[in-house]
Amino acid sequence: MHADSKKMTITPKISRFAKYAWFVLAYNIVVILWGVFLRASKSGDGCGQHWVTCHGEFIPSAPELKTIIEFSHRVTSSIAGLLLIVLLIWAIRRWYVSRSNQNRYAMVAAIGSFIFVVIEGLLGRSLVLTGNTAMTLTPERPFWMAGHLVNTFILLAFITLTGWFATHGRRLNFRLETKYIAIVIFGMFVIIAVGVSGSIAALASMLFPAETIGVGIDQDFSPTSNVLLRLRLLHPILSVITGVFVIFISGWLKRESDDDKNVKRWSGILSGLIVVQLGFGAATLLSLAPIVMQLGHLFLADAIWISFVLTAANFMAARPSGSITDSKNDLV
Repeated sequence: MHADSKKMTITPKISRFAKYAWFVLAYNIVVILWGVFLRASKSGDGCGQHWVTCHGEFIPSAPELKTIIEFSHRVTSSIAGLLLIVLLIWAIRRWYVSRSNQNRYAMVAAIGSFIFVVIEGLLGRSLVLTGNTAMTLTPERPFWMAGHLVNTFILLAFITLTGWFATHGRRLNFRLETKYIAIVIFGMFVIIAVGVSGSIAALASMLFPAETIGVGIDQDFSPTSNVLLRLRLLHPILSVITGVFVIFISGWLKRESDDDKNVKRWSGILSGLIVVQLGFGAATLLSLAPIVMQLGHLFLADAIWISFVLTAANFMAARPSGSITDSKNDLV
């Protein structure tokens, strides 16, 4: 009997809601990757400058390949929105039935997820209606792409936290010493900055393709090149610097958490993903960024971001407040 009770405590059951939240996260990553394929295949104008319709039709008739790609992205994105509506309603219902802190935190994260998926849809709509798709280059397009990427990262963070709260029921301590809060925020900032530089580099490579590495380097340093090409060099430089820095941060958070098992696990995953990403990024650059490499590169970028969010969340749950006597009250 003692053995059975011990076994039950070792293997806690994950709720259906938590499983659903992780499924929604995985599905959204697939939608994001399909969006990269849409851009890289130059199919963003597959439905013309029409929204919600596609070339004025709700279901395109006799579509071209790029129309199929664009329309399918709209369909999968709409499904992502519906899945997040279900996540939100389910989270609210769970909190209404049992108003525990765990359910409240999961509900707040689900609300954030819903807000940012709506913004994601509006950004996609604006790109289409303003014609900032396919091979079109306007002064505003780099800013649209940067905004899109930042919003996507925030969306993934909220969905991740929804799953994390629902799975573990742990609470985030927002009353940590300033140095801890600052390093977590700065870590998130630099990862997003690398992502933004990557979106600009990808746009430049698509609009101004090079047949060889030599031609690409000439483009980067030519004073007559478009400014996007001259900014492209920032991405590999920032990637290496940020990669080393984030590995240092993850190791430091692990030590400061007294080697908490969850922080230790995600810190190790984060560091490993960064090493793989740096190698994969170099291979992508040397192979002149074929679509399959771009997909792998963004997938790793999303995985790094999610791993950092989970490392930070577990650290903020494990680390007590500055005042030991008030630590329980400081957990929010």
